[in-house]
Amino acid sequence: MRVRSTGLGKTELICGIEDISRKGDFLLMSVRTTEPVVWHVRIALEYKDLIKLVKSCLKGSILAFVLSGFTIKNPKVPEKY
Repeated sequence: MRVRSTGLGKTELICGIEDISRKGDFLLMSVRTTEPVVWHVRIALEYKDLIKLVKSCLKGSILAFVLSGFTIKNPKVPEKY
C-alpha cells in the first residue's frame, strides 16, 4: 500500500496492514510503514466508516479492479493521489 499525506509534502510511505481487531465500538486497524521510515499507525474505524467502505467497494469500477488485481504484476503508481 502507498500512502501520502499533505503534512509530509511529496513523501510517499510504503506500508501494509498488520491487523484488524474489534475494541469496543471501533475496529482498530494497525498499519506498519516500512519506507522511508518505520512507523506503527493505528486507525480506529467507526461503524459509519465501515459502512461507507463497504458501499464504496461495491461500485462496479472497484469490483472490476479487485477481480483484475490477480493479473497486475507491476502496478503503475499514479503521479497524484
